[in-house]
Amino acid sequence: MHLLSIRGLQTSFDTAQGTAHAVDAVDLDVARGETVAVVGESGCGKTMLALSVLRLVPSPPGRIAAGSIHFDGTDLLALPEERMRAIRGNDISMIFQEPMTSLNPVFRVGEQIAEAVRLHQHLDAKAAMDAAVEALHQVGIPEPARRARSYPHEMSGGMRQRVVIAMALACDPRLVLADEPTTALDVTIQAQILDLMLDLKKRRDAAIVFITHDLGVVAQTCSRVAVMYAGKIVEESPVRELYREPLHPYTMGLMRSVPRIDATERLVPISGIVPSLYDLPQGCHFSPRCPHAFDRCRAEHPPLLDMGQGRRVRCWLHGG
Repeated sequence: MHLLSIRGLQTSFDTAQGTAHAVDAVDLDVARGETVAVVGESGCGKTMLALSVLRLVPSPPGRIAAGSIHFDGTDLLALPEERMRAIRGNDISMIFQEPMTSLNPVFRVGEQIAEAVRLHQHLDAKAAMDAAVEALHQVGIPEPARRARSYPHEMSGGMRQRVVIAMALACDPRLVLADEPTTALDVTIQAQILDLMLDLKKRRDAAIVFITHDLGVVAQTCSRVAVMYAGKIVEESPVRELYREPLHPYTMGLMRSVPRIDATERLVPISGIVPSLYDLPQGCHFSPRCPHAFDRCRAEHPPLLDMGQGRRVRCWLHGG
């Protein structure tokens, strides 16, 4: 049984412009101890997928309109809010993209980590603070007892990101949703953060879902990848096979747009722009930007086809 199993998930937003499906009929499984990447351009639905798992979709205007989310056999969408609060931060935690918006600027970082530990692990104040200091030590922050007394603005960006990771991992979650955990960090700190997360994953046997647009991060950290476009998963594959032979034209475009140190040709951008979720094209949503599109692509939306060996693709080029 998978640790996380998502089926037919649809997260919608009702606005004056109409209804937008930010996550549209998504199926995704994550096994215990597995590291899975969800990649795609900004606005494709990656973050909203993670927020849906935690039932943190802002309502109104957002809502989970259809589908199911099972965590270790429990249907999260059927749980009362009190039970869901006990799962958030304890069994499932999330590393948010921008640490300065994740940390409260008027509380010391140790107090913020200790609060989560005290809430979920039912420890007294001293034991919770000891656990917070130990969490800071595990993420490689020097002098953790002293740093626990610091405010967020007194720390560098890389150190704040380590604090956010420490907070997410302090309660030993079984699933970590990491939303662009290395965005805006320099490459040296980025490498340290990724190594840290993978080391902690091995020690705790936690599953990680990396939400990113950085294919270099995917290659370095993940075993499987799901590519999203306009709210849908358009390709899913083991990482090595995806890099060797991408199947969907959108994935091919993403791969061609990655800078290579040995490249002799200029980067090839994906033509066109991402369509509005309020006005999606008929047929395949990628067809207006696809150099391989033919009449069926513009008329019928393709299903997610099983290609064998753990690979799926939503494209009429591969039959159907």
